[in-house]
Amino acid sequence: MLSSGCETRHQKIVIFVALLIVLLAMIAPIFAPHDPLEPNFMHILEKPSSTYLFGTDQVGRCILSRILHGAKVSLGMTFFLLSLVFVLGVTIGLIAALSGGFMDMLLMRLVDTVLAFPDIVFAIAVVGILGPGIVNTILALAVIWWTKYARLTRMLVMSVKNTEYIQSAKMAGVWGLDLIFRYILPNIISPLIVQLAMDIGGMMLALAGLSFLGLGVQPPTPEWGSMLSEGKAYIQTAPWLLLYPGLAIFIVVGVFNILGDRMRDLLDPKNMQSN
Repeated sequence: MLSSGCETRHQKIVIFVALLIVLLAMIAPIFAPHDPLEPNFMHILEKPSSTYLFGTDQVGRCILSRILHGAKVSLGMTFFLLSLVFVLGVTIGLIAALSGGFMDMLLMRLVDTVLAFPDIVFAIAVVGILGPGIVNTILALAVIWWTKYARLTRMLVMSVKNTEYIQSAKMAGVWGLDLIFRYILPNIISPLIVQLAMDIGGMMLALAGLSFLGLGVQPPTPEWGSMLSEGKAYIQTAPWLLLYPGLAIFIVVGVFNILGDRMRDLLDPKNMQSN
């Protein structure tokens, strides 16, 4: 009982911190002490002080303000992209599992082909061909990330579509979207939500990595990966340019990874049965 109570308290703390990060990202402009885009050549590479808590960058912009605004960009892109690949992957997985036959084989061979390429290498290749930018970065990652949701959805649907309650619903005249939304999705959604929660940190790192390589968000837009890229040339003279964006990525990714683990403990049917 004591262990269960501590576990519940830890879960609430993690969820609270994750929601606090999202809220802070949404209202960042209120707390940002300076304009994140306006250069100030009188304060170039200024050390952290009472005026600039995190110091300034190579053109005098406030690092704290850029991190706060960058949170909105980084988290916004992450949640938008995960929503996109979730809907796309689940839809394709449902089509494959419910259609069967040639359509199932065709879609799964497409999934296998895409999965044959390493995620980040494939994304770099796509962005390299299309050119750097937010839209192309989202497209590149969407092309590769939908596959895991398609495969997982297909596996889950195949495990439930021949069960008695699904067959009873069909015999009662329930078909099509009504069958999917009333009987199939409610019984497979928990593992999908767990996978979605566990992918938040990985997606954020992938976006930051592409921005760090100069393929994602382009300056002067504040984004944590691009801020690291801009600051790497000043690692010896102004280490705070790397320290604070790096800490922001480390903390936020760590929180959402822990959140994913907690969601798995709460929603994964195998863990629920073991408890």
